[in-house]
Amino acid sequence: MSFNRRQFITASLGSLTLLTSIYSKASAQNNSLIKPQKLKAGSGVGLVSPAGATFTTEDINIVQDAVKALGLVPYLAPHLLDQYGYLAGKDKDRANDINHFFADPKIDLILPIRGGWGCARVLPYLDYNLIQNNPKIIIGFSDLTALLIAIYTQSRLVTFHGPNGLTSWRTKQVNSFKQALFTEEKISFQNEKDADDTNRLMQVKNRIQTITPGIARGKLIGGNLSVLSSIIGSPYVPDFKDYILFIEDVGEEVYRIDRMITHLKVAGILDKISGFIFGECTNCLPNGGYASLTLEQVLNDHIKPLKIPAWMGAKIGHIEPVLTFPMGIEVEINANNGTINYLESGVI
Repeated sequence: MSFNRRQFITASLGSLTLLTSIYSKASAQNNSLIKPQKLKAGSGVGLVSPAGATFTTEDINIVQDAVKALGLVPYLAPHLLDQYGYLAGKDKDRANDINHFFADPKIDLILPIRGGWGCARVLPYLDYNLIQNNPKIIIGFSDLTALLIAIYTQSRLVTFHGPNGLTSWRTKQVNSFKQALFTEEKISFQNEKDADDTNRLMQVKNRIQTITPGIARGKLIGGNLSVLSSIIGSPYVPDFKDYILFIEDVGEEVYRIDRMITHLKVAGILDKISGFIFGECTNCLPNGGYASLTLEQVLNDHIKPLKIPAWMGAKIGHIEPVLTFPMGIEVEINANNGTINYLESGVI
C-alpha cells in the first residue's frame, strides 16, 4: 500500500494528535494530587530514622509506646538503629527503609523517630514511582522538611508537617494528630489564647503580628527555613506559584534568617507565592557582638513589598504542641487574625 504526500501528512498528524492526547492524559494523571488513606485502630506504623542517629533503644521503646497508645501497631525499619557518625546509617540504607515501608501493605503511616540532619542526603535514592503508586501517610518536622517537600513534589502525595516520634505527645498534640489523620475533617488553625490572658483586658501572649493584611488562597507548603533553603534549586521543590508558604526555625541568629529569606527572594520564590506565614523562631537572637536588625525588620524588608497577606508569630515550629498540617492542600488564610482554614481534607 502506498501513501501520497497528503495522505502521509494526514496520517502523521493523526498519530501526533493521538500521542499528544495520551501524553496529556498521562501528564494530568502524574500532576493530580494523591491523598493517602486515613488511619484507623490497628493501622500499621513504620518507624524510620532518615536523619540523625538514635543512640539508645530506650528512645525506640518510648516511641513504640506512643504508637501503641494511639491504637496503632509499630513496625521497626531494618536499619532503624544503624549509626554512621551523626547519621542513622548510610544514605542508601536510610532511603531503602522508607522505600521498604511504602511497598509494605501492612504499613499505613511512616513516622520518623527524630530529626537532626540527613534527610536531604537520601532524596536521590527514594523510589518516587513506588511512593506514588503506594500512597501512605508520612509525617515529621524540622529536618524532615526536605523529605516531605521532595515526596510531595516528585510523587504528588500529600505529606504532613507534624510530630516526630520523640515529641511530647501531650493531649493537644494528640488531638491535632488524630483530627488530621484519623478523620476527613477540614481542619483549621489559629493561635490558642493563653490561660494567663483570661483575666486581662487584652491578649498579651501568643499574639500574631500582621505584616500585610488580607485574605489569600493557595496550597500550603513549608517547614524549617534552614532545610528548605538548602534544597532550593534542586528538583525536590515545587514551582511555588500561588502557594501559601509557612516557615519556622530554631537556634539561628537573625542575620542568618535574613540570609536564608534573601535566598528565597533571589531564587524567585517569594515573588510567586500568594501568602506568607512566619511561625516560631525559637532561640533566634541577634548576635551580641555588633548591631543587628530585629526579626521584625527583616520580615518587613522582605515580605511587605510583596503586598500579599502575611503575618508572623504563628505557633508553628520547634515548640509544644507540634500540630499536624497537611501539605499540598488548598487553604484560605486570613492575615488579619492569623487563621488557616483548610478547604479540603488531607486524607481519604
